[in-house]
Amino acid sequence: MKPWALSGPSIQIDPLFPYYANRSRDSIADEIALAGYQTVHYFVVRENEVDGALVAAFQRRGIAVWAMVLGNGSFGVSQLPPEWKEWRMKLLREPNDGFQRLSHFAQEYVEWKKNAAARLVTDIPFDGFEVAEPYFPEWNGLRSGVYGDIGPHAQRTFRERSGENIPDFRDKHARNYYRKVPNLYAQWVDLRVDAVNGLISELVNGAGGVRDVRPDICVATWSLAVSGRGDVPGQLREWQGLDAVAMIGCVAPDMHVLQTHWPDWMRRRLPPQYIRGYARIAQSIRAAYPGLPLGVQADIGSLARMVRDREWTRRFGATALEGDYDAWTAYEYHVGGYMYDEPPKPLRAERSAEDEVVISFSKRIATPSVDELRIWSREDRAGTTCDLSRHLRNDSLTLLELVDAVTDGNRLLLRVRNLPAGAFSLRLDGVQDTPELWLLKGRKAHRNLPEDEVRVP
Repeated sequence: MKPWALSGPSIQIDPLFPYYANRSRDSIADEIALAGYQTVHYFVVRENEVDGALVAAFQRRGIAVWAMVLGNGSFGVSQLPPEWKEWRMKLLREPNDGFQRLSHFAQEYVEWKKNAAARLVTDIPFDGFEVAEPYFPEWNGLRSGVYGDIGPHAQRTFRERSGENIPDFRDKHARNYYRKVPNLYAQWVDLRVDAVNGLISELVNGAGGVRDVRPDICVATWSLAVSGRGDVPGQLREWQGLDAVAMIGCVAPDMHVLQTHWPDWMRRRLPPQYIRGYARIAQSIRAAYPGLPLGVQADIGSLARMVRDREWTRRFGATALEGDYDAWTAYEYHVGGYMYDEPPKPLRAERSAEDEVVISFSKRIATPSVDELRIWSREDRAGTTCDLSRHLRNDSLTLLELVDAVTDGNRLLLRVRNLPAGAFSLRLDGVQDTPELWLLKGRKAHRNLPEDEVRVP
């Protein structure tokens, strides 16, 4: 086990985004490592589209990799068996948002998911396994109508457990309308909590599950958190079947993570200190399980109106540490404001041949034109990377003759005639980032700042 998997900053990645396509896995791992992360949470959108070579590239750099699977459904169906439609939840109102919600009460789904998870961590040596979004829909769902599961699987399970039909959630005049039958409704809420926790426990602890096939793997559980007054933990339990303390007791994870719920992350001007509002939930977990590492997650750019920049993310991380969280993470690496706001910056250089040098940038770059790209060398008397060079005289620079330039993600491979034999500082002009690959379209491209130099050893 990599102990840093349970502590410090980490980042979520979804390699199915175009930003990660058509580049080497090594370049992706290089970019994430240069961003300062030693742990990543690999968002497994579909279990049949997981890049084991990318996981290996991360691990070669000592980066811990969690397999983060969804518990309550799927964004695609290519990995599901033909009978998957029989597993679907039934809601009061179908949102038709492209997400297939699958029922915790469908035992065939739970068994399939367990087998898929076990195959995943057997085939690919992930350092950790976690089930994100294991809950039922939805926050305030009884009012919005996005509430379930109330389908045949849920009805059958509740009848077997209580001997009664499930409460009625539509007809206010019905004898068993949920507000008229508080005792029955409480049984229903308890059943949903048990179903959420039972799903995760079966995937992790069940026969043939994750721990059975990989007893060495770390396990994390996830639940939601919302800032606000009132009984937020009670609302999460009632509306979405989430009881963090009960979940931890059922699953016995190595870490628990509080995921920022959409009423918070969708806010345009959300302050980075907002997680102070999660103190009550965090305190209840720490009181019950004082030695359990606790993490917290933020969203840094899923919507155009709420993109968070680098400073916001830094302050969020600082607030997490001040709040005694052991770890923090964010969704998703390439959607943060730094992607749209900052120019590509050279961070590291290494020689790949006598006449070649590879420059690693802070972000993905486009292939520059050899005719437009200019590079200079400067004798590196100090022997360190030079980042503040505005004051240098231009006559201290020597223009180098560029033969060829090739990109691989954040990397730029330069072939140079008469490359200096000793250590020197390299300056470039004409390197541009890749706005066509970003989540939000229509943003302008950035060129590198020529004064940013990188040392070539």
